[in-house]
Amino acid sequence: MIYIDKISPGKHLLQGNEACVIGALLAECRFFSAYPITPANEISILMAKYLPLVGGTFIQAEDEISAVMSAIGASWAGVRAMTATSGPGFSLMQEGIGYAVMVETPLVIVDVMRLGPGTGQATKSGQGDVMQAIWGRHGDQAVIVMAPASAQEMLDFTIDAFNLADEYRVPVIICTDQIVGHTYETVNVPHADEIKKVKRREPRENEPHFGGDGTKVAGFPTVGKGYRVSVTGSTHDEWGYRKTQDPEVHARLVWHLVKKIMENADKIFTYEIIGKDTPKIAIIAYGSVFRSAMEAVKRLRDEGINVGLFRPKILWPIYEKALEEFLSNAEWVVVPEMNTGMYVREIERLIDRRKIVRINKIGGGVPIYPEEIIKKVKGLM
Repeated sequence: MIYIDKISPGKHLLQGNEACVIGALLAECRFFSAYPITPANEISILMAKYLPLVGGTFIQAEDEISAVMSAIGASWAGVRAMTATSGPGFSLMQEGIGYAVMVETPLVIVDVMRLGPGTGQATKSGQGDVMQAIWGRHGDQAVIVMAPASAQEMLDFTIDAFNLADEYRVPVIICTDQIVGHTYETVNVPHADEIKKVKRREPRENEPHFGGDGTKVAGFPTVGKGYRVSVTGSTHDEWGYRKTQDPEVHARLVWHLVKKIMENADKIFTYEIIGKDTPKIAIIAYGSVFRSAMEAVKRLRDEGINVGLFRPKILWPIYEKALEEFLSNAEWVVVPEMNTGMYVREIERLIDRRKIVRINKIGGGVPIYPEEIIKKVKGLM
């Protein structure tokens, strides 16, 4: 690693988007393509500045479709690749992300969420892309979705995203928001030697390049290394050959794409609990809203209130057992989100929805304040 500016180890004052770039460079991302869009532009600007200095390639694409497809191609050429965008651009990327799922391409996509739909409020924060991040592609599929809550986590989660992408041969979406992306905080930048890096496994001799039964991931056949590689977004067998009229091949392929993520949820899903492990009043929050929820729980616990906070660091896949244990004694479940209610629907699958209290706030990018959560909790007592 060539240490330049704020990439040097130690503590730095970094914006969340800037920390994301540092994390990507430390993870040895060497290709980045994007189309300008707020509030993700700082990622592109800094990637354009830094990538050439470490032997990488930056492309400003003509649109978000080209950006994601270029990143897919770079990944197949053997380098770690990333793109970044916000709501409207993320919508344009969905077909490309679906293609990446189908051909099992390691890829990192950063979505710095803003208020929509449409052009919306381009520089204001929201969490309205959560459902799109999890389910935005057509067809049956599964990806990994992360939700950092700080500039430090923008760095750390970006490194983790590249490792997860390579381990499971899947697109990993970092679903952040304008508040996290534009907040300046002290960030500890680790030394490059401290970075855990999952190495892509190349196929063994006579090993298929795709698919399987969901229990293991095939080796990744980098184009240009002598493998006989067939890559198609159409239904294909384990060697990549089109089998668009074979229902058994299609079922086997799609079940593999889903199972390799969902049946490893216990390994992929990460979370933290603040306060009671099995509280009477449970709060579930993610991303920037987690910060307000954390402060609210601290104040409520200082008053002796039996409350706990569950924060999913990975939004998808969900390891349901962890959430169910946390909710086992809950009389009320408070779910604050900066949208009209998206992630709460996953909670409704696990507990009587009559116990769930929503806090939903949209418009102007105004955060959910700790006082709003405290007021709602005390109103339940």
